[in-house]
Amino acid sequence: MMEGQVKILVIGSINMDLVMNIERVPLTGETVLGYEYSYIPGGKGANQAVAAARLNGKVTFCGRVGDDANGEVLLRNLKDNGVDTSFIIKDNTSQTGLAAIPVESNGDNRIIVFPGANSRITKEDVDNALEKSYDALMLQLEIPLDIVYYAFEKASAKGIPVVLDAGPAVRIDLSRLKGIHVISPNESEAAALTGMQADNAEGAVRAAKALAELTEASYVVIKRGDKGALLYKDGEYEIFPAYKVKAVDSTAAGDSFTAAMTLKMMQSGDIREAIKYANAVGALCVSRKGAQPSLPTAEEVAEFLISKGLEG
Repeated sequence: MMEGQVKILVIGSINMDLVMNIERVPLTGETVLGYEYSYIPGGKGANQAVAAARLNGKVTFCGRVGDDANGEVLLRNLKDNGVDTSFIIKDNTSQTGLAAIPVESNGDNRIIVFPGANSRITKEDVDNALEKSYDALMLQLEIPLDIVYYAFEKASAKGIPVVLDAGPAVRIDLSRLKGIHVISPNESEAAALTGMQADNAEGAVRAAKALAELTEASYVVIKRGDKGALLYKDGEYEIFPAYKVKAVDSTAAGDSFTAAMTLKMMQSGDIREAIKYANAVGALCVSRKGAQPSLPTAEEVAEFLISKGLEG
């Protein structure tokens, strides 16, 4: 068990989310009327940074925003949530990243990402951030893949455990991630990485086994939404059921899960306890609207677990 506050470095994306609440997405050539729209801080990297900070992690972020109004808002929001923004660069050659997110009345969403400044992160940015010491590094796939591979290699060489949230769904060279501590896709991301359907328990186990063999990861954790999460380790698997809640918006649920799992894993040294905790965080997240506004605090998670008859 780790003493004191867990120090986490997040290298990843920062986006402004344009969230559009609608009854359903339109068919080709069809127009539908929406209920409301809002601009909400997002981006998989920033979501994970804020999630970990609200759960009492000591979080540093490395990334880029544009030198524009959205960038200013996003930087201020990260600082307000206690994230160290010393390694976020304002890039005057590109716009701040934007995500357009239609959210249907049943809580399902679709996300269109315009990377903007996120695609401008450099190896020098990574080197500068890694001059400090951390207990873990979190990565995602909304930044250039060569930066993902480079950050993994540099952190591994320094003995820092790396957790990859393997979203969004893209094919990557898994051989470049040999020995990663945790790789955690959702079902569609697992399918994209392995070419195997992972939308049922048997398929998820096969995909997890393939990922474990290709990456030699210590742990493979597949996020399965309202079906919970699957842990694959040393040829064995375990399914952790989700907590039952009324889903309002699934935006950032996977990000909150990965952040919570990473933080709790480093605190306790127990991946099983970390996944159970992350399931609670994800459940709270989907029960609220928006990306970062839906991310719970450590106190809220404790109260939720107590309400379920579990230790907070």
